[in-house]
Amino acid sequence: MKAAGKQSSEQSAGGNAVESSPWPVRRVRRHDRHVKREAVIRAAARAFNKRGYHNTSIDEIAAANKEQLLLECILAGLERVLEAFRAPPVPGVTARERFNDVIRHYAQAIASEYGWCMVRAEDLGLEPKSMAHIKKLKSEIDHGIRGLLEDGVRDGSIKTDDIKMTAFALAGALNWIAHWYREDQSMTAGEIADAFVRIFNSGLTPRTAPARRPHPKT
Repeated sequence: MKAAGKQSSEQSAGGNAVESSPWPVRRVRRHDRHVKREAVIRAAARAFNKRGYHNTSIDEIAAANKEQLLLECILAGLERVLEAFRAPPVPGVTARERFNDVIRHYAQAIASEYGWCMVRAEDLGLEPKSMAHIKKLKSEIDHGIRGLLEDGVRDGSIKTDDIKMTAFALAGALNWIAHWYREDQSMTAGEIADAFVRIFNSGLTPRTAPARRPHPKT
């Protein structure tokens, strides 16, 4: 009976081992902290986007450090853009296809609540250390765009005579989304991203040659 009781006790302890282990609880707590942090950052981004950084009070976003939250908002948006660059290349995919994926990520990030913070980062008086980190990430984006354009020229999927100016024009057009796009507009961020892909792919060149007008008789 004692042995059976001991075995039953051990089985019970073993059966509850997972439940009583601190590791699952810690994982849940880490997840909860991550979710709460994400919610606070999103709330801050919306407040900055709506009112501007200098007009947003700390009470409005219920956080202890407004500048740190601003930095987190900027970094969250930049990381969304960089996801597309950092993804491992898929064999058989052209640089043009990879470039289109980058454009979609970029446009959706700028059209998100983080867009205003990303575009106005240099004007918001962040500490030099924070600005150096932001500039490093933006430089990575710029070099990523140029690298994809160069790859596209090499594999024949992209035609451009000036990679540097093309990269500036593309980034400028995408960044400007933050100045005019609002969530309550008819187009979603994804639809805007697809529209930019079509525009950048098609350009202004007509698919068929325009009909020539006859010269007037004199």
